[in-house]
Amino acid sequence: MEITIHTTALPHDDPDASLAFYRDVLGFEVRSDVGQGKMRWITVGPAGQPGTSILLAPPGADPGITEDERRTITEMMAKGTYGWILLATPDLNALFEKVQAGDSEVVQEPTEQPYGVRDCAFRDPAGNLIRIQELR
Repeated sequence: MEITIHTTALPHDDPDASLAFYRDVLGFEVRSDVGQGKMRWITVGPAGQPGTSILLAPPGADPGITEDERRTITEMMAKGTYGWILLATPDLNALFEKVQAGDSEVVQEPTEQPYGVRDCAFRDPAGNLIRIQELR
């Protein structure tokens, strides 16, 4: 059996800010943008990798979610503990400089980790944690 990761989802609370971050700062392609206002589902992905995407979605849009659950999601997003993703690049320093110049919240500068990877971390406009490892 063959299986791949096709799409992962991250929440957004400001679709325009999230779109600008993933498109303009990280350089991802916009694959689709549907909906309106804050109820937009935006699919982005790395250029040259059409089979891998991130869906930026409004949090708590599922009709099965209760108001208490929506409140919890909102609180977790505000703390930056709801969504996260791990990316990789061959040039961590260059990408870190680009993201930092984009006025993103830096969580950790490029660091050699004791478990054998070099990585950095920052938050996207919705507070999602983005860790980037250096490919070796």
